[in-house]
Amino acid sequence: MGLISGMVMGTMVGIALVAGWSRMMRYRSTKRIAKAVDIKLLGSLNRDDLKKLCGDNYPEWISFPVFEQVKWLNKQLSKLWPFIADAAMVVIKDSVEPLLEDYRPPGISSLKFTKLSLGNVAPKIEGIRVQSLKKGQITMDIDFRWGGDPSIILAVEALVASLPIQLKDLQVFTVVRVIFQLSEEIPCISAVVVALLAEPKPRIDYILKAVGGSLTAIPGLSDMIDDTVNSIVTDMLQWPHRIVVPLGGVDVDISELELKPQGKLTLTIVKANGLKNMEMIGKSDPYVVLYVRPMFKVKTKVINNNLNPVWNETFELIAEDKETQSVILEVFDEDNLAQDKRLGIAKLALIDLEPDTNKEFDVRLLPSLDTLKIKDKKDRGTLTIMVMYHPFTKDEQLQALEQEKRTLEERRKMKEAGMIGSTMDALGGAASLVGSGVGLVGTGIGAGAGLVGSGFGAVGSGLSKAGKFMGKTVTNQFSSARRNGSSSSAGRREGNES
Repeated sequence: MGLISGMVMGTMVGIALVAGWSRMMRYRSTKRIAKAVDIKLLGSLNRDDLKKLCGDNYPEWISFPVFEQVKWLNKQLSKLWPFIADAAMVVIKDSVEPLLEDYRPPGISSLKFTKLSLGNVAPKIEGIRVQSLKKGQITMDIDFRWGGDPSIILAVEALVASLPIQLKDLQVFTVVRVIFQLSEEIPCISAVVVALLAEPKPRIDYILKAVGGSLTAIPGLSDMIDDTVNSIVTDMLQWPHRIVVPLGGVDVDISELELKPQGKLTLTIVKANGLKNMEMIGKSDPYVVLYVRPMFKVKTKVINNNLNPVWNETFELIAEDKETQSVILEVFDEDNLAQDKRLGIAKLALIDLEPDTNKEFDVRLLPSLDTLKIKDKKDRGTLTIMVMYHPFTKDEQLQALEQEKRTLEERRKMKEAGMIGSTMDALGGAASLVGSGVGLVGTGIGAGAGLVGSGFGAVGSGLSKAGKFMGKTVTNQFSSARRNGSSSSAGRREGNES
């Protein structure tokens, strides 16, 4: 009897164990399948999907596994940061202050650092990827984040007041492209190229606070400083523009690393339709400002009291990288008593243009290029333009480069002479092509910045709206930056002159 009961109990226990093990395996299999489905769905998400889920602060390696985490590098960076910060302060002060002078808006007469400290909080590198590996070069993209505790005070001088401004709660989110030029001599790297990628767009957030005063003492000061910072980042640091740093103390040829003009953009501002009326009495007095780089803007004449103006004016702009650059078109309403109001803005990517093909576009004007900031959904009209892109030959490229260096110097002389309030002022005037269409001769260029309407004109050869070659080279980590000249915008206006 005991034997039989023991066999029955053993059989029941065995069956229970097998059933339990089978159930557990089915459960684990179901969980694995569910996880696999979830992982597959996450893997199919793109950058925009993740931005909706996580906001703007998601690290790059989440979306793109080729971004490798570098926790070890962040640990070393934290230890080295006090020394890096001290060295960087010297470089920043020597290189950024000249840029502030070049890019300062007309309403500000001086913009300089009175205090500059990068604080104790080191930046964080979220991920690194090797974007490409070419013979003699290594290209890396670095997902860079910094929410530091710097102490930065700017001395702002304007016609109406002088005021120290403190930048607080500074945060930087960007992807930095670093290109290493390799050599056969120690330290095996002859030069480093540094730039900020245009996509995702660099974000620099901060809060402005007046020290011992109020920001209202200088009307529009916050917007002017914001525009200055955005212009410097876009025009000097954002790819394709770059900083070239020779290393090793050996003379090396860095000409191939520097940015050069690639082609000429011939753009005709034909007309606008249905512009927004900004006047209480009468209609807006529109004009168009256009540029590839903010440093070198050109503009049309003003059409008074017209919401459907016709300009038929042609300009020439220099492009340095057709794949990544765009032409920006801003329509303003001229106001003789206050700051001109922007009626709308549009952007046209150069990558969409076919070489040596004239094409017409009707671009829709928007309140802002940042779609997240658009609150006013009302129609702001359209702008009709004709565009043709011509890629440079080697000879045309060299001619453009030399002409642009002379043009940049002329523009700076105009600023020193008080003909323009800032080197970023948009200039309008007539120009004629010389030779290949690169060397431009300006005649009677009207200068703005307080002199518009006064009959004051600037006459000079080579005073077209050409830009400068952005090949800013730093000779060593403690030296001042020097400019090599750059291509950007060469502007020509034809058509009806009033």
